[in-house]
Amino acid sequence: MNANEEKSTGFGRVAVIFGGISAEREVSLESGARVLEALLRQKVDAHAFDPATRALEELKGFDRAFIVLHGGYGENGVLQGALEMFRVPYTGSGVLASALGMDKWRSKLLWQSLGLPVPECRRLDADSDFAAVEQALGLPLFVKPASEGSSVGVVKVKESGALAAAYAEAVRSAPPGDMIIAERGIVDGEYTVAILGETALPVIRIEPEGEFYDYHAKYVSEKTRYLCPCGLPPEREAQLREQALAAFAAIGGRGWGRVDFLCDAAGKAYFLEANTVPGMTTHSLVPMAARAAGIDFDTLVLSILARASLE
Repeated sequence: MNANEEKSTGFGRVAVIFGGISAEREVSLESGARVLEALLRQKVDAHAFDPATRALEELKGFDRAFIVLHGGYGENGVLQGALEMFRVPYTGSGVLASALGMDKWRSKLLWQSLGLPVPECRRLDADSDFAAVEQALGLPLFVKPASEGSSVGVVKVKESGALAAAYAEAVRSAPPGDMIIAERGIVDGEYTVAILGETALPVIRIEPEGEFYDYHAKYVSEKTRYLCPCGLPPEREAQLREQALAAFAAIGGRGWGRVDFLCDAAGKAYFLEANTVPGMTTHSLVPMAARAAGIDFDTLVLSILARASLE
């Protein structure tokens, strides 16, 4: 790339940060490779940066960072804090919003305080009265680590007396010290709203292969169905898009992201979680929603990079 081409982008030298050491490394590698290719196609001086093999201090030599580091340190505010210290503008949400988005328990508490509906849930530990939790939440219910993504460690409990074993399974999949939560099962419709800047993109309805939208259904299966238009009445979809923007703003989200929600048999929506570094794979939801809005992948990637900033 010559100097004139670099100047024409206005972005300088860009680190595309992906890979890492979390349980979502493989997904991050695919997302990051696609983002990197899109930037290079558009003459951006972009470079792969895997924190699993390089010291973070090397980021000081870059003008911007495109974060595609899923899970763990990529989404919980740690990487964002380092980039703040290095004064390198980065894509997506800042330190606090990243930490809240990664913490399913505390983001639910915040949303609930603002009147946004969330599924009823309980914190679990080894001394929990599992029978009482089953009684309170009903069946089915879901057990999950509070700070994992890509459905890592999520277990569906369908039978009475199975919660204790599901808790033990979730603990084995969770990062050391992570909180485990049990959540009421709402299984009549799963939806997501992608957010780009101040705009909520078209809602996608997800019909997974299998019993719920687990890791296989997200990244491996070719049988999971994604419906966009989502099938909701237009006025209802518009309302949910506005609520998703409110939920994302409540945690301090910026730049881009995704908010997931569930609907019950009566059509009531329950907000599930916010994702501040969504996937960018061939199966990922943000590129699908962007495409439905007339935004191709390369344009989407450049638009996200253009919003890189420092708090």
